[in-house]
Amino acid sequence: MKDQWRMEVHEGQPVARVSVVQVVLRKLGRGSRAVTGRLVRAPRKGSVVVIEFSDGMHEYVTTPVKRVLRLAPKDVFYIETVNSRYRLEVRDSERSLDDASSG
Repeated sequence: MKDQWRMEVHEGQPVARVSVVQVVLRKLGRGSRAVTGRLVRAPRKGSVVVIEFSDGMHEYVTTPVKRVLRLAPKDVFYIETVNSRYRLEVRDSERSLDDASSG
């Protein structure tokens, strides 16, 4: 699988690059199902988390992120959004989300 890169640009300057990675996003709480797909960009305070499904036509979008907690050295993140809390597990072990930030 070829590495894919996305770059955010702010006023003409590149801000961050993140490799598109396979993840599992699970909402914390009872009766929640897992969402599996590609993470479009690293979780970042103030931004929404977007998981693109394998069909390339549908996506799962959260409310804006309030906090991100990373469990080191694992690729497991706990994300708190405006309305919910999630556990994000990176499934592709060759890549990581080094620029995920809690602000």
